[in-house]
Amino acid sequence: MLRIGCHLSASKGYTAMAKQAYDIGANVFQFFTRNPRGGAAKAIDENDIRSFYEFTGEHGITDYLAHAPYTLNSCAADEKILTFARETMQDDLRRMEYIPGNCYNFHPGSHVKQGTETGIEKIAATLNMVLTPDMSTTVLLETMAGKGSEVGGKFEELREIIDRVELSDKLGVCLDTCHIYDAGYDIVSNLDGVIAEFDRVIGLDRLKAVHLNDSKNPIGSHKDRHETIGNGFIGLDAIERIINHPALRDKPFYLETPNDIPGYAREIALLKELYRD
Repeated sequence: MLRIGCHLSASKGYTAMAKQAYDIGANVFQFFTRNPRGGAAKAIDENDIRSFYEFTGEHGITDYLAHAPYTLNSCAADEKILTFARETMQDDLRRMEYIPGNCYNFHPGSHVKQGTETGIEKIAATLNMVLTPDMSTTVLLETMAGKGSEVGGKFEELREIIDRVELSDKLGVCLDTCHIYDAGYDIVSNLDGVIAEFDRVIGLDRLKAVHLNDSKNPIGSHKDRHETIGNGFIGLDAIERIINHPALRDKPFYLETPNDIPGYAREIALLKELYRD
């Protein structure tokens, strides 16, 4: 069975998200832990959490992927920005224990003229501060497009971060199809080769989630502009190969395409048709 969903708003609570996921045919979903531009998180409603688990248990909805706010930069040069990132991640990871055993995804960060090596060191230091032995959440480093001073546009950079983290068993990777294509990984003409490279450098055991997005720009553009499924430079044929690839087909896929809810429903239905059981 294809595990497919999209990004949903958490503003009305967990149960409302689960019901919306079910209504559009999703069996997984992603949400922001708080406003994507930062700010305080909404208080946890434990009654809502109980209702959420009742509903998801009845309807087979699993794999809830939390996404950190975009403003979080775990390798910032500015100490205030860096402190905000670390304190936000700590708070988010405490909150994630209300839905234990799931994943928390974040963009590694931008080194902002400090250099990639310094960026990697700071990201690893941040993770060494926020990860704890007793946490049940797996923290995912997202593959990036490599625009500007982003860290994570190369698999090797993510590997270096992982190698410097003491509790590396708490870490995984979220592979974004638009990002890696824009970073120069040819998932259209050489999907097998890219997956083999990921396995060699990072290890497929670390791959916990896939952001399934088409790209508005050609390979190697370093732009990070998502497109709706089948309408970009990756294309529908390649997307079909991705969701059916033996190394990927059992992973949860999360759409982040530029869509409204009816648009996500159409894409989910299309991808289910393309999936080979």
